[in-house]
Amino acid sequence: MDQELKDLLERCKAEDRSAQTALYRRFSSKVFATALRYTDSRDEAADIAQESWVKVFRHLAKFKEFNSFEGWVRRITVNTAITHYRRNLKHRYHDDVTETLATPRDMEASKKADFTMSEIQTAMAALPKGYRTVVQLYLVDGYSHKEIAEMLGVDINTSKSQLSRGRKQLQAFLAAMSQRAKPLSELPPEATD
Repeated sequence: MDQELKDLLERCKAEDRSAQTALYRRFSSKVFATALRYTDSRDEAADIAQESWVKVFRHLAKFKEFNSFEGWVRRITVNTAITHYRRNLKHRYHDDVTETLATPRDMEASKKADFTMSEIQTAMAALPKGYRTVVQLYLVDGYSHKEIAEMLGVDINTSKSQLSRGRKQLQAFLAAMSQRAKPLSELPPEATD
């Protein structure tokens, strides 16, 4: 951690408003981007980001300097988003199915395609919220199925099945995008019927 950030955090702990504003400005876009990955709208993301900042400033004294401050803030934001998700969860169900892997054909197709970050974000946003949350937690944020199950209050097998189904849908969305991007002459005959 650089000295400038250390000094800023010390001033924030002393409740210096200008330091709190500076800290907020320095990390607000990252907090909002993290919150947005877990929500359906910018308004929801703004609520989660605001709640996350309240927690950051309330618990700043607990932050240990040998940790990454950005990582600590991101974890608070993810946990706040998960709490928000659980609070708003309308239908909870448990599946006792084992994780199904994508077919080799799907995996091969995804290796050949190049997608922009915007296309991947669009495909992620198209996933049902439950799938998107688990895919995000597992693939992007690196949580284990056990941790995800605890965070969401679901069975581990539910986390696994949501990931599997989410991956399949994500691959299908990306494959469809890839097909739309090809010239008609490159599409298989059944795609142009």
